[in-house]
Amino acid sequence: MSVLRFGGFEIHRSYLDGPAQLDLLAALREVVAQAPLLAPKTPRGGKMSVRMTAAGQFGWISDRAGYRYEARHPAGMPWPSIPEPVLAIWDALSGVDRQPECCLINFYGEGARMGLHQDKDEADFDLPVLSVSLGDDGLFRMGGAARSDRTQSLWLQSGDVVVMGGAARLAFHGVDRIRFGSSSLLAQGGRINLTLRVVT
Repeated sequence: MSVLRFGGFEIHRSYLDGPAQLDLLAALREVVAQAPLLAPKTPRGGKMSVRMTAAGQFGWISDRAGYRYEARHPAGMPWPSIPEPVLAIWDALSGVDRQPECCLINFYGEGARMGLHQDKDEADFDLPVLSVSLGDDGLFRMGGAARSDRTQSLWLQSGDVVVMGGAARLAFHGVDRIRFGSSSLLAQGGRINLTLRVVT
């Protein structure tokens, strides 16, 4: 395992080994069984290319009513609890005492991407955001506090964890593309990204 730093982004390479990735994947499948993946739409009605669900007290959703946190899955049920293997990553790397209140689970199929954006729907920007990668490689783009700031990109691999705190907490970031089929973790291919956040 190694740690890389880019303008406040802290990338923990290969933080999760093979068995740990499989354990985490099994826990996430239980979450998805309780709270199925959604195909969210943007407030303007466009369809996002990722599918998503969540665990914790809140889930982050997007629809015609806007981007926001909600205490229930759109189908009506509460979000499942955040799995213990996920919380263990937060406890080890976040550097804060508070526990995450949302674990957003994004699934990237072939051709999926995530445009440059800021994580700014939370109440306290002094608390970090953690991102966990599983499955196919994703080209992660990192910018600054303004959308127009210079960006740099890095391929994230299965088992990598990114900590976004300090100068990176409100930095623009996104996933330009995935290298579909680059990992054997998911039998049908694709990338899973977990984003851990304190909401309140």
